[in-house]
Amino acid sequence: MALTDTFVKQVKHKGSAAGERYADGGGMYLRVKESGKYWRLDYRINGTPQTLALGVYPEVSLAKARQRREKAREQLADGLNPGVAKREEKAAKITAAGNTFEAVARDWLVKTASKRGPSTHGKIETWLTKDVFPFIGRDPVADLKAKDILDKVARRMEARGANESAHRVVQVCSQVLRFAVATGLVDRDVTVDLRGALASVEKTHYAAITETKGVGQLMRAIRSYTGHPATIAALKLSPLVFLRPGELRTAEWAEIDLDAAEWRIPASKMKMKVEHLVPLSVQAIAVFREMHPLTGHGRYVLPSIRTGERPMSENTVNAALRGMGYGSEVMTGHGFRATARTIMDEVLGERPDLIEHQLAHTVKDPNGRAYNRTAHLPARREMMQRWADYLDKLAAGAEILQFKAA
Repeated sequence: MALTDTFVKQVKHKGSAAGERYADGGGMYLRVKESGKYWRLDYRINGTPQTLALGVYPEVSLAKARQRREKAREQLADGLNPGVAKREEKAAKITAAGNTFEAVARDWLVKTASKRGPSTHGKIETWLTKDVFPFIGRDPVADLKAKDILDKVARRMEARGANESAHRVVQVCSQVLRFAVATGLVDRDVTVDLRGALASVEKTHYAAITETKGVGQLMRAIRSYTGHPATIAALKLSPLVFLRPGELRTAEWAEIDLDAAEWRIPASKMKMKVEHLVPLSVQAIAVFREMHPLTGHGRYVLPSIRTGERPMSENTVNAALRGMGYGSEVMTGHGFRATARTIMDEVLGERPDLIEHQLAHTVKDPNGRAYNRTAHLPARREMMQRWADYLDKLAAGAEILQFKAA
């Protein structure tokens, strides 16, 4: 006869050392001992008797025990041993508990560090530490749902107005989960289900001065700036090489050949992950030679003011511009790229493909192939020197006076 909830609740231990056994059918029974009431299931594998523990009453009710019995019977029908399957499931849960999102993310950070520049690596690590780990870091990576990342991470960042950063953090989470897929910890990257769910980001441009009079005034302000030598050098180099701020501030002496007047930036530092070659003008070489006695013994051309072990802070150039009276809505470190691109094209009439190549944008030849890093090097070298000479004229006011006279 099948058991009832009332019977299971009221039945008492009667003193037997092995405990009393009450069958429910299908091999399942309730073992009542002095220490408690235990659900058990007897079955056979290849004729050998086996017993499976289904749980302890009242934590596992009669209905729950019957569900576990049916699951075990289905496993037997599929040729599986329920006892072995239970042990494997328990082991998987223990493994999953150890493979938290934070543990997997930190492993990913270490194994992929060589693919990122120092500044990018630091920014990603900061995002994870402040905006991700406190909220989903302890969750087993295999248990994460798209909604967890949306509600616990992205929505929190959007609430404080960090919409663009929210998009980037979700992209980082996606990279971590793709790493987890590759290592067999999860079946898929659940962030793909978040497409269209995040608040849109309004496209903005870095502020830049793009008219000659303003550029001349800026050049004069830079040349009269007083401060730390590394900051002065960064300000002078910014318009001459018009690199991205992160590429400039992480410049290493090993990358620069003063005799050949070339700066080869490794792919790992570049946004497009392609090695970039910068022909250096006479003016740029002069700045590097001024810095060499000060920092040439170390790794970085423009080291941190606090320690030579790290490159200059990402805010140094912008802070110097603010100190010279150029607000973030007028000029930024990144804006030197737009300054060069606009004036070299519209005023100096330089070839657009050479400008784009020097900006480290993807430029293709007539056959649709991307130019390599040394393409049109003589022409680019001449262009960079003309640009540096033109900046000198703007700083001296010669071009402005000539324009007014005309």
